[in-house]
Amino acid sequence: MLEHLTKETFKEKVFNFELNKEWKYEGKTPCMIDFYADWCGPCKMVAPVLEELQKEYGSNLVIYKVNTEDERELSAMFGIQSIPSLLFVPVQGQPQMAMGALPKSTFEKAISEVLNVQKPVIN
Repeated sequence: MLEHLTKETFKEKVFNFELNKEWKYEGKTPCMIDFYADWCGPCKMVAPVLEELQKEYGSNLVIYKVNTEDERELSAMFGIQSIPSLLFVPVQGQPQMAMGALPKSTFEKAISEVLNVQKPVIN
């Protein structure tokens, strides 16, 4: 199960926008944040792919979900206009946004290139 973030847990785990003006990631592990809504068809298509990616990458990657209906302030802060929108957050550097129900291979490429995360090798 992917962890759902509220405004409060977002500030603890991702970015405390009330304390910091400049972007400062609070986590130790690169993460992806899925901005979604329960009624959104493409979001429902992406959900099992994200669950699969979380299993495959294990502790090398954290995938969070933000319900845009419940967390309107977070959605507004990132300028979410269409869903699903996914925020790729490296430990160092600026986060990058991708929009739409992307295929798994596109997620894997972004995880590798933007987050610099590889799947763990299973012996």
